[in-house]
Amino acid sequence: MDTSKEKKVREVMTRGVITVAHDTPVNEIVKILVGKDISGIVVTAPGNEAVGVISEIDIIKFMDKDWNSLTAEEVMSHFVRAIDPETTLRKAADTMKELNIHRLLVLSLSPAAGVPIGILSASDILRAIAK
Repeated sequence: MDTSKEKKVREVMTRGVITVAHDTPVNEIVKILVGKDISGIVVTAPGNEAVGVISEIDIIKFMDKDWNSLTAEEVMSHFVRAIDPETTLRKAADTMKELNIHRLLVLSLSPAAGVPIGILSASDILRAIAK
């Protein structure tokens, strides 16, 4: 059995999730995405609860709109698929395959349950398995 697939998400996830408030203007989000060279960002409600995700494609859908007047809440994908840090890479990969998605949000178990603590991408899984 390949033990790398049994590693826990917490061992390979990307830490330090970049978040924006639900009322952040889209033009500010674009600056963050470009400035940090990232392809997605987590949207939070007051209290740091994850309520959505914005990818580059979500913003491109609104290319002909005024980004100064649009907010994160208006362009985000409300479907946030999350996992806990103790999930195995095998289970995380199965979830990605089933839902046809490329990243999963990792949420804390405690002390502040539900707060974003990392992101696990398909690339993270491949790197861990290839080692």
